[in-house]
Amino acid sequence: MLLAVGASGTGSGRPSSGRSRERDGDGSGRHLGWLLAGAGVAGLVAAVAASPADARAAASQDWPPFVLVAGLLLIGLVASDQGLFSAAGHQLARAARGGGILFIGATVMIGVVTATMNLDTSVAFLTPVLVYTARSRGGGEAALLYGCLLLSNAGSLLLPGSNLTNLIVLGHFHLGGAGFLDRMWPSALAALVVTAAVVAGFEHRGLRMSAGDLTRPERPVLGLGLIAVVIATVLVVALPSPALPVAITGVAATGIRLVTGRDHLPHVAREIGVPTLAGLFGVAVALGTLGRAWAGPATLLSHLGLWGTAAVAAAGSVLVNNLPAASLLAARTPGHPFALLIGLNLGPNLFVTGSLAWLLWLRAARSAGARPSLARASRIGAVAVPLSMAAALAVLALTGSQ
Repeated sequence: MLLAVGASGTGSGRPSSGRSRERDGDGSGRHLGWLLAGAGVAGLVAAVAASPADARAAASQDWPPFVLVAGLLLIGLVASDQGLFSAAGHQLARAARGGGILFIGATVMIGVVTATMNLDTSVAFLTPVLVYTARSRGGGEAALLYGCLLLSNAGSLLLPGSNLTNLIVLGHFHLGGAGFLDRMWPSALAALVVTAAVVAGFEHRGLRMSAGDLTRPERPVLGLGLIAVVIATVLVVALPSPALPVAITGVAATGIRLVTGRDHLPHVAREIGVPTLAGLFGVAVALGTLGRAWAGPATLLSHLGLWGTAAVAAAGSVLVNNLPAASLLAARTPGHPFALLIGLNLGPNLFVTGSLAWLLWLRAARSAGARPSLARASRIGAVAVPLSMAAALAVLALTGSQ
């Protein structure tokens, strides 16, 4: 299922032109968003009509992730417009003396932003920054361009808020951010390292670049955006249900910018993609209702071990997108929830239908003047996915976090 959310920024800290931003806000993305909204409404109505109790249970499981990601996108928007991400990219370019060191630094930055601010925030706001970072050193943008997408998906296993699928699957369990981190950090680190190695292997020629003459960037505003990022990080780690507090933080930070005239409502609405998120929520509730009324998915998973569960989840993410797949496969308590998450989070690196992050990445990359190739990204993913899943599952089995 193809999804689209606006990823254009208006702040001076973001390396994109006004023309690019205007192109990002044009008809195709909006039309696709509204089509998805229509499908979501239809699915939601059908689910309520078929089984009101199951639909209510599915909605109860699914709403926190969508509220959380809306809040994180709002916070990411404020941080991006205040120049925090672009300043980090520029400092990385200045500090890294070689292409390999630059890629390692970018991997760490992608992993940190994904873990704390969600993978959708990572691809939407870091992709143009990393393209700019590579160009400021004289080229070799492919490794950072494709790395931002693949590493964001791979790094989304670290905290519950890193990926909406985490929160959907964890809806059956009372597990907070600290508990999730304790169980999943070894597998998440293994997946990130393996994925980074595969991307570097494919794009090793582009990493042989030397630093060019770096211009001095505009100084970031160390205020509202940074405060909101810190608050959101603490909430995600400390609270078992951080969705509402994080959303309130995002609304408050954005509201301050709106009141002071530093942003405008149409741009904010375009960034969070209200029709897309609403439509996707409706589709997820519909499939969650189906999974409660039909025992087929649960029966299939009950006969599978770690590896089989992850494989089914990866295939499901490519077929119907990982968020609806999570709602369907976790409609009933899964026997191997962490293996299920490994498949749902890493499987999307196989193809553009796998996650919302792909469409956000495409739009953000094009806004920066890059020309990403879906075929190239899928070829890298075809190697990275089985290797990263194998590494993450092996670590999961060794640590006993099943």
